[in-house]
Amino acid sequence: MVTGVLPLALEDATKTIQAFLLTGKEYVCLMALHGDIDQPKIEAALNEFVGDILQRPPVRAAVRRDLRKRRIYYIRDVEIDGRQVLFRVGCQAGTYIRKLVYDLGEVLQVGAHMRELRRTRAGSFSESDIQSLYDVLELSQSTGEKREELFRKIVKPMESAFDYIPRVYLRDSAVSSICHGAELAVPGIVRLSDKIYPRTPIALFTLKEELVALSRALMSSEQIMKEERGIAAKTVRVIMPVDTYPRLWKSRPSQTVQVATSS
Repeated sequence: MVTGVLPLALEDATKTIQAFLLTGKEYVCLMALHGDIDQPKIEAALNEFVGDILQRPPVRAAVRRDLRKRRIYYIRDVEIDGRQVLFRVGCQAGTYIRKLVYDLGEVLQVGAHMRELRRTRAGSFSESDIQSLYDVLELSQSTGEKREELFRKIVKPMESAFDYIPRVYLRDSAVSSICHGAELAVPGIVRLSDKIYPRTPIALFTLKEELVALSRALMSSEQIMKEERGIAAKTVRVIMPVDTYPRLWKSRPSQTVQVATSS
């Protein structure tokens, strides 16, 4: 019942999958009501679900069925034809649309089920970016310039998965330490996005637009601009291979430790 955008990651780019848990998604849903309801009541019920909602995943789900809060950013482009209701919904990742439809049916007191669902956006990828399996088949059978053209069309740089996540750009001298799991200090920052807040995810980039790591901010944009020292972010997932940039930081001298053993 579900079609549309499904990002797939290859090789080292699998490390970027976590980015899709931090960015929103958009769907076009066809809902079938189990009874006749006036159009104004349907539209009012849809509007009630915009904002923060509490949702328990359905029985057939890949996660634990714990009650959790999710955000519905918008519900628009509503079309109603009898018991068939078509609408576009933008939501936080991890929102179950079929559970949203079920809850709408409960509010309307007639019941409802999801008849069809199409994902029109996942993070920074939309329907304009999608390729079919037939395109992939054509790529596998192509050679020369045609193969190169199809490859660049189908396989995107992994940096594109972070278009909707605030960015921090690093000095070259700080890249290696971040790749080794160090926290990001303020002096290692060259420039950054606005609207960064503590405990929110950020993406660390080199000045050459190369993705380094996924981190969690410990300061806001304003704090980082004002402070001259301190820890600005905690590294969550390193993406760049550790030897990409030269190591410019010094480690402490190693100490020899003797361990006594007994027979």
